[in-house]
Amino acid sequence: MFTKSNNYNFIDVFSGAGGLSEGFFNCGFNPVAHVEMNMFAAETLKTRSCYYYLKKIRKMKYYYDYLRGNITKEELYGAVPKEVLNTVIREEISDKTYKEIFDRIDDIMEQDGVKEIDVLIGGPPCQAYSLVGRASAPGGMEEDPRNDLYIQYARFLRRYKPKMFVFENVPGMLTAKKGLIWKRIQQRLKTVGYHIEYKLVNSHDFGVLQNRKRVIIIGWRKDYDLRYPNFPQVEIKGIVNDLLNDLPKLEPGQENNEYEKNPSEYLTVTGIRKSNDVLTDHQTRNIREVDRNIYRIAIQMWNNKHGRLRYTDLPKELQFHNNKTSFLDRFKVVEGDMECAHTMLAHIAKDGHYYIHPDIEQARSLSVREAARIQSFPDSYYFEGSRTAKFVQIGNAVPPLMAKGIANEIMRLLNGL
Repeated sequence: MFTKSNNYNFIDVFSGAGGLSEGFFNCGFNPVAHVEMNMFAAETLKTRSCYYYLKKIRKMKYYYDYLRGNITKEELYGAVPKEVLNTVIREEISDKTYKEIFDRIDDIMEQDGVKEIDVLIGGPPCQAYSLVGRASAPGGMEEDPRNDLYIQYARFLRRYKPKMFVFENVPGMLTAKKGLIWKRIQQRLKTVGYHIEYKLVNSHDFGVLQNRKRVIIIGWRKDYDLRYPNFPQVEIKGIVNDLLNDLPKLEPGQENNEYEKNPSEYLTVTGIRKSNDVLTDHQTRNIREVDRNIYRIAIQMWNNKHGRLRYTDLPKELQFHNNKTSFLDRFKVVEGDMECAHTMLAHIAKDGHYYIHPDIEQARSLSVREAARIQSFPDSYYFEGSRTAKFVQIGNAVPPLMAKGIANEIMRLLNGL
């Protein structure tokens, strides 16, 4: 439905909220299908598909009316062809479902006249490989079925034989089960006909104001003369407060979706905020007054010589947690006056203690929109679901600016064939 001549076609698996796909779309790649099992993330992908279709036909009023609450989601979806929505396949990828998913993708390709898939992108859910995930899994890593999702990824490679693929995951993937899983992943991807290489990259090197290290595995078919791309370091001047200061100030539990100031140069240069954007999701959670007092202490320490609060350093009357030996940095302020915020994780959905706004007057955790901006999502990107569901989608996502940098270099290599 989005196909243009000369565009390269891609399939996005384990799509999440679509951060990786957003980068590829913005570089001119054509999305053939997204496969995602989470209900809210799949709805987000559908809404974003509506955005791009309506932008293409210059009928963005429908989208902005939806963001303003003037029309329902059903009315928005009714304004686009069903083929646009059908590119999002809400399904778990498993031994039982992969054949049906293939059939649906084949139908899309036939309908849109797509002859081949050029790139497969995505990364299996990373919780099984993360250090936190390993610690919290009830049966440990041994029993986590997510360890083997790379097998499903390889099935897509075998079926569609893309020229290249991009596989994103957390650094812990390399050491999970003492490196055994990484060995198995390499063997499987090579067996289906690909040369592979990986690098550990940081989203900040792509212009994202966040310290987020990820493993990027890139593969290319053995019958093509390709290589791992060189990612040039992006030099974009900005500090984290450039993402925050144009938004209205909030008390805990408040929501205000009216811009108060002009965008910073960083927001303008990166396209995170554009002149016709409608602000959404600038809402923050309520917190107990005792936690807000802790926030104020943490903010004051950070703003005074970048000190960090240790839980055991709090006054006794503010210490309510029994665990006083681990996670002592559980109250952490976002680094507003620096070039990098610490890594945005899905844990923000559980509480905001690890993502405290640096303004002591507000003394609150980040809003949904602020978290999305730290991940480099544009303000036009709307996340479906409850506030908790939105935080989960954002924390698990690939930063779109990073994805765009990867996509640019993939396109450069494909253009050289």
